[in-house]
Amino acid sequence: MNKICIIYTHSKVGDLIWQLPYIESISRFHNTKIDLITRKETQTKSILGDLNYIHKVEYNAFRKGLFYWPDVLKLFIFFIKNKFSHVYILDKVNKPAIAAKFAGIKNIIGPGIGKQKYWLTISNFLSESDKKLNYSEQSQKLLKLNNIPLKNIYPNLDINLNRPDINLDIKKIKGEIISFGIDSGEIFKMWYEEYFIELAEKLYKEKLFDSIFLLCSKENQSMAQKIINNSKRKYFIDCSNVNLVNLMAALKKSSFFVGNNAGPLNISAAMNVDSFGLIANDPISELKYSKIIPITPDNYQDNVWYRNREGMKNLKVDKVYNFIISHVKNKK
Repeated sequence: MNKICIIYTHSKVGDLIWQLPYIESISRFHNTKIDLITRKETQTKSILGDLNYIHKVEYNAFRKGLFYWPDVLKLFIFFIKNKFSHVYILDKVNKPAIAAKFAGIKNIIGPGIGKQKYWLTISNFLSESDKKLNYSEQSQKLLKLNNIPLKNIYPNLDINLNRPDINLDIKKIKGEIISFGIDSGEIFKMWYEEYFIELAEKLYKEKLFDSIFLLCSKENQSMAQKIINNSKRKYFIDCSNVNLVNLMAALKKSSFFVGNNAGPLNISAAMNVDSFGLIANDPISELKYSKIIPITPDNYQDNVWYRNREGMKNLKVDKVYNFIISHVKNKK
């Protein structure tokens, strides 16, 4: 029986979620659950715990410099102990391939871009020009080259609200709920706090919700507090202190999500919640393998990257409001 390990080394949870269709397809192809190695920052053990195609999650720091070889050794020991038949590497890093080679893994599969190809057991690599493809497209091509059928291009994620690690306060909130994702790891992707306040007022007059979860990192709690303190109403609920498990629970209870291009937007879309992405400075063509519903300024240009928050100022509240209202009415 095949025993499969899949490795993904990027640290952003959104990037990991975009790889779920390819991880699931590899599992289905081999007809077995897989072991997954990622970075601890992704909180994979918590957020992917309810997926039926994952057997176990392990963490590796994937560090550089002096810590490069200790991390290779940790992978080597893990591979030896578990006796995997296949190791799949869903990015172009060398470290897992080196460890798998020395561990005697018979099937080491990866993109083969750069020096990684020398450590793989396959000969059908991606080309060097494929470096320009986004991560989803690289994984799609890798599966195609290895004759692995792709079940679905869209990530799917879920959570059981009866899990004991879910906050009771989130569970007991009643009425119609929506969520706002108000921050991002990059400031140029952030819509303005006053815009969220104005949007909430307009949506409230349409009787679309009773409460709004404000989702952001603990580091940006001041943004949630600014929105709460400057609003005339009491419908905002600060969720800046919740972990990713409870963020997922909040999203599952939400009718729809509105937020910046960040982890919560990707999680929400993967959970099949209507997810409106506020985007002015990123190419929306990158979202074609996601269920994210982008809302952009009138002067928006696709495939152009900006690093200035001023672009988000051009995404007016009325544009966002009208887009959401039109979508909600069309669903009824």
